[in-house]
Amino acid sequence: MTLNERINPVDSGEAARTLVLAALFVALVLYLAFVFAPAEARAARLKDIASFSGVRNNELVGYGLVVGLAGTGDGTSSTFTMRSMANMLEKMGVETNPNDLKPKNVAAVMVTAKMPVSAKPGSNLDVTVSSLGDAKSLLGGVLLVTPLKGLDGQVYAVGQGALTIGGFNVAGAAANAQQNIPTVGRIPNGAVVERGVPFKFNNQDHMTVNLDVRDFGTTMQVVNKINASMGGQFAKAKDIATIDLELPDRFRGNMVPLMASLEDLDISPDGKAKVVVDEKTGTVVLGQDVRLSRVAVAHGNLQIVVSETQQVSQPGPFSDGTTVVTPQTDIQVQQQNKQLMLMEGATLQELVDGLNSIGATPRDLISIIRTLKAAGSLHAEVEVI
Repeated sequence: MTLNERINPVDSGEAARTLVLAALFVALVLYLAFVFAPAEARAARLKDIASFSGVRNNELVGYGLVVGLAGTGDGTSSTFTMRSMANMLEKMGVETNPNDLKPKNVAAVMVTAKMPVSAKPGSNLDVTVSSLGDAKSLLGGVLLVTPLKGLDGQVYAVGQGALTIGGFNVAGAAANAQQNIPTVGRIPNGAVVERGVPFKFNNQDHMTVNLDVRDFGTTMQVVNKINASMGGQFAKAKDIATIDLELPDRFRGNMVPLMASLEDLDISPDGKAKVVVDEKTGTVVLGQDVRLSRVAVAHGNLQIVVSETQQVSQPGPFSDGTTVVTPQTDIQVQQQNKQLMLMEGATLQELVDGLNSIGATPRDLISIIRTLKAAGSLHAEVEVI
């Protein structure tokens, strides 16, 4: 008897079905494990959650004049504009009387710019020009040479050029139309750096890393990642968000390769559970680590409407009566009672689903969150902005 003759056909079919069911069961288990597996915290690069000493911007500011406006400049009430025009013309050899000037086509402005610490003489900066007087619009204006100074009073850049305005303002005798803000403009590459910041980045023998996330666990995670990357105990935590980094000898004078490697370190930021409430707009934002203890919430809306109407009573014909006005008050009371059960250890998704199930509005959410916090059932920091 051959091997095929010894196998029962019925047994062979049942075995095949068993194998198919087993394969489907394994596939189902793997699918459920993949779908319902706890999500890992998404990593962020170190340069996205921290700043490094010596890598910063310096604020520059200056006062200047914008000319060439089509009658939308400062009026005669802006005396500083007329004085500035007179001083400018005198420097150019033109003697004028400030009282005779009509600055309809000129506007006094403040010019601001951000200068990186790596900017060198000859490089360009973008500048922002903002009206200082009562100008209607800066459309079509040109900024005259304006020195830009730092906090130390030194001139670091000079700005000049034609403005780009993202809005307009058109007015008539009985109506006007305005889009965006026409009294603020920008000049791309409108300033030229004349003096560099006296700071040598590569001359540092240690560096400070300032974290945006104020959390001890995140700080120690960054310290461990930096030490593992550099192969030694070079990083130490000074406080909850500050790390002191001692530079190895091989990187002194050449810090750019070190910074390039440290910026791309993957960090999983952590922090306190927080609920942020903006009462002005009714916005509520809940962090993913918000948890609740066992609690039952009953939230209802009470609405009372009081309306007053006047009823007029007219006397009958040929009678000696007079017209009488009698007030009538109508009071309507509407109250809605809704209930929500939140079990112990409820997650953010369960909290949101439960509040949505009772039809809670953003204003209701604010009241419920405050009540939960007062009851000690909400394990998160509530911040009102």
